Amino acid sequence: MKKLILGTAILALSAGIASASEVVRMGTEGAYPPYNFINDAGEVDGFERELGDELCKRARLTCEWVTNEWDSIIPNLVSANYDTIIAGMSITKERDEVIDFTQNYTQPDPSGYLALTGSDPDLKGGIIAAQTGTIQAAHIASSGATLVEFATPDETIAAVRNGEADAVLADDAYLRPIAEENDDLEMLKKTELLGGGVGMGLRESDRDLRAKFDAAIASMKADGSLNKLIMKWEIGPGF
Repeated sequence: MKKLILGTAILALSAGIASASEVVRMGTEGAYPPYNFINDAGEVDGFERELGDELCKRARLTCEWVTNEWDSIIPNLVSANYDTIIAGMSITKERDEVIDFTQNYTQPDPSGYLALTGSDPDLKGGIIAAQTGTIQAAHIASSGATLVEFATPDETIAAVRNGEADAVLADDAYLRPIAEENDDLEMLKKTELLGGGVGMGLRESDRDLRAKFDAAIASMKADGSLNKLIMKWEIGPGF
């Protein structure tokens, strides 16, 4: 079965693929490790940089990386300021009504709660922080807790430390390293399973480009290279 899937993906990649001269602008946030961040050299780095470069190679596309703040990342895609979103964006029904998605390149990964060490926050009736426009923010808003939103993930952590929020809800892969590196913060036991995994966002009119990236993602799933990247960056369960 894997050989059949791989063969189908290779055929899709080879049929009608654009030449390497086609430039695709890859839009990301650059502020959500390990998915994406800016390294000491001032370059986009992380799981999605490595993944995106490999997808572009397989699809024979020349890609350039563009950073954009999270709260306007979808409007700027629609406005053609870049051609894709590859920024830890979970596939949801609401987003899919505005943009298109490739197949997922991560499995749905639990979202976790981060709080001050030794605290016992009320997750049902307390004040919970989340980044604006995320699936975590939507979940809190419908949970009965009081939602406080911030433009960047760093600000959500600061809100817990300065007492503006009792806890923060975000991807476990983002929060857990922070808890491990800071004695004043800890992960709570409760988790939430949200969204349909992470995929690349594209304009609904760019069906050919979506097909190229879909084929490249499928080929990485089939040959095991996607799972290797997921394990390397400790993103969550593989395929």
